[in-house]
Amino acid sequence: MAAKAQKVDAIGAASDVERAVNAWFVYLLTERQLAAHTVEAYRRDLGQFLQFLTGHFARQADLKLLFSLSARDVRAFLAMRRTKDVSSRSLARTMSALRMFYRFLERRGFGKNDAIRAVSLPKLPHSVPKPLTAPKATALIDGGDIAAPDALEWVIARDTAVLTLLYGSGLRISEALSLRRKDAPVKGRDMLRVTGKGDKTRVVPVLPLTSQAIERYLELCPANLSPDDPLFVGVRGKQLSPRIIQLTMARARVALGLPDTATPHALRHSFATHLLGAGADLRAIQELLGHASLSTTQGYTEVDRAHLLKVYEDAHPRA
Repeated sequence: MAAKAQKVDAIGAASDVERAVNAWFVYLLTERQLAAHTVEAYRRDLGQFLQFLTGHFARQADLKLLFSLSARDVRAFLAMRRTKDVSSRSLARTMSALRMFYRFLERRGFGKNDAIRAVSLPKLPHSVPKPLTAPKATALIDGGDIAAPDALEWVIARDTAVLTLLYGSGLRISEALSLRRKDAPVKGRDMLRVTGKGDKTRVVPVLPLTSQAIERYLELCPANLSPDDPLFVGVRGKQLSPRIIQLTMARARVALGLPDTATPHALRHSFATHLLGAGADLRAIQELLGHASLSTTQGYTEVDRAHLLKVYEDAHPRA
């Protein structure tokens, strides 16, 4: 793509700024090979910044002005954009574009200004993963529809075991992949002790289908695992990388029509929603993964234990 087509409308900026800006776009398009729509977004962001400077200082923005800006000037620009109801995500992209532009100017010898780096990026809202429906979760842990075409049977069993553990016990992916062979919840073990963030240990329930999936994986796994070896290993016998499970989820999003929020962490969120939710959701998850005895709640904190017991009592009222 020709760089000329991306020439910036500098909105009154001085000629030295226009030359620097167009050199930056040539760099983005040819050396960085960014997509045209990304460069266009940066063009708009930079154009708005230069337009603000023209009004803010009542004169054309030249390189001398760009390199004399203070952090207060940059924050004034962000405040102006806020008055126009621009989202934090858009402002963060704008700041990223400005930082890239200033780094380019510094590397090419135009000059240097640390004011841009001194301004923090706007905080982005935290998006909560959406739980999967029970039918989607059923298809996911079945494994067959999301396996790679040339996947080995033991690899399919391994990925299915990991996903079932994430969903059926609410584990983080890092917690599941850090388990040792001696930790494997098989042979009727309905509880699993895991160490999570901050080295805090908790006990989580292991449902029958989860144990069955792990037992099948261990039967098919070609590696001779010792008690202290990682429970889940890759084809070279090393601890399984989280990236493998992330790729499995990516295939699942395509094969099963799952939303972009369907990530390994979303399985943990689904666990919390289904197992600790209303009675109907609990029944759905029990049918999906098999009935778990009340003894699986023994390792929970007192608050979680009381909550889970109440859900079970509501779902299965005594005669």
